[in-house]
Amino acid sequence: MQRGFKRKFEPIKILSDSQIEQIQTSSLQVLEEVGFKYDSDKALKLLQNNGCIVDYEKKIAKIPPNLVEESIKKTPSSFMVRSRDPEKSIRLGGNTLYFMNSAGARYCDVDTGIVTMPTLKQNNEGVIVSDALDTVHVFPSYTPYFEIENIPPVMSCPVSCAQRIRFSTKPNRGAQPSDTFIWETQIAQAVDAQLMGCVEGAAPLSLSEDACNAAFHYLGADFPIYIASGSIMGGSHPITIAGASVSHNAELLAIIVLLQCIKPGCGIIANNFVSAMNMATGDLNFGTAAIAMHQMAYNQIWHLMYKIPINNTGSAFSNSKKIDYQTAAEKLPLAMCSALSGSNLIVLHGGVTGELAYNPVLAVIDDDVANTIGRIIEGFDINDEMINIDTIKEVGSTGTFLSAKQTRTLWKTEDYMPKIFDKTSYQEWLAGGKKTIIEKAKERMEDILANHKPKPLTDEQDREIDRILKEATKYYEKKGLI
Repeated sequence: MQRGFKRKFEPIKILSDSQIEQIQTSSLQVLEEVGFKYDSDKALKLLQNNGCIVDYEKKIAKIPPNLVEESIKKTPSSFMVRSRDPEKSIRLGGNTLYFMNSAGARYCDVDTGIVTMPTLKQNNEGVIVSDALDTVHVFPSYTPYFEIENIPPVMSCPVSCAQRIRFSTKPNRGAQPSDTFIWETQIAQAVDAQLMGCVEGAAPLSLSEDACNAAFHYLGADFPIYIASGSIMGGSHPITIAGASVSHNAELLAIIVLLQCIKPGCGIIANNFVSAMNMATGDLNFGTAAIAMHQMAYNQIWHLMYKIPINNTGSAFSNSKKIDYQTAAEKLPLAMCSALSGSNLIVLHGGVTGELAYNPVLAVIDDDVANTIGRIIEGFDINDEMINIDTIKEVGSTGTFLSAKQTRTLWKTEDYMPKIFDKTSYQEWLAGGKKTIIEKAKERMEDILANHKPKPLTDEQDREIDRILKEATKYYEKKGLI
């Protein structure tokens, strides 16, 4: 199993107990008085049988507070996601932090910022690079790219899932649109792996038929669930952080209620992906202080009060069109706030240009960022051995600690030395060709593609995945979607 990073100190708290209670009671009030739209009669009947007041015409279920609270209690504080290689499986929850690859619709040229439709080869290379990076622990759906050249849009998720399974041994999240969960489940089962099944709400306060169907299907396969409800403050959520916290909280709790009614005790990780709106342009505004505060408040409630595993996506994207200082300035603060406030999973590596594009070169750079964050949250030990008064006495006021045994034995573990960040002297930098971090990341990517060999599937597994994809193609052809 992948170790991840172990948080050794209490997560940062930004809310008082009374503020948490107000968000909780307001969330329960929304679900009881406003209700939640489930675009599925099957889901509504199940909820009605569990005590909800259901309006089938409007597809609204009003959820009693006791059912919400019971559902929270049924949700485990941690769960395993089984990969095709047991050494790459993960256990989400507690004080362990993992990182998830980011994604983008298209390929971003690192030199020009121009985005283009990625080829299948570029997609596969992106997967291989992330498979080689120590801090990419798990893949989301449709990563690294939403679109792939010459692949019908309706087949993009099944094909993407197949290629991640083929070129990586790490765990994956499944997708939900257009019945893709049918095929992605079969692909995972063909290699004796699990997916985190995606069940994503549509803000404000609704769950599509696709999402409801995905919930029943993934839980029927005994997969854990990744829930989300992406929204925009000032658009699909209130403009205030407090109001958006209540609205978002209510949405995720409503999904948890459905999941625990379907399969009590199922494993769930709850994602926070609330963005801000640029009121001057109407575009999404990534990397903002409001997003960071929203995530930190969310983490405090879900980690400490609900004790349900949590994921943050705020650091996945930047508004910058190229890999530059703005990219770092918008992604790093959010990732750091997430890590310090209790997140179990952070989406970080490779995302450029506000969800529109991805590049594995940035994923290589983000690997150093993630390792640095991980080292910080693991803290440091304070004991007699680590203080080592005897060494301090020996050095006194005239010696040096450079030659001390403690220095020789512990320097590598007390800090993290980045793989590609420039740590050379000025003269060494000149002699080495004045390389930028982009150039060094490209070199590491080329080395990975030349030398990293992911564990291959068996011939039987590969043939079975091909068969599933062919069956999926016929399925969508009959529906007129191809």
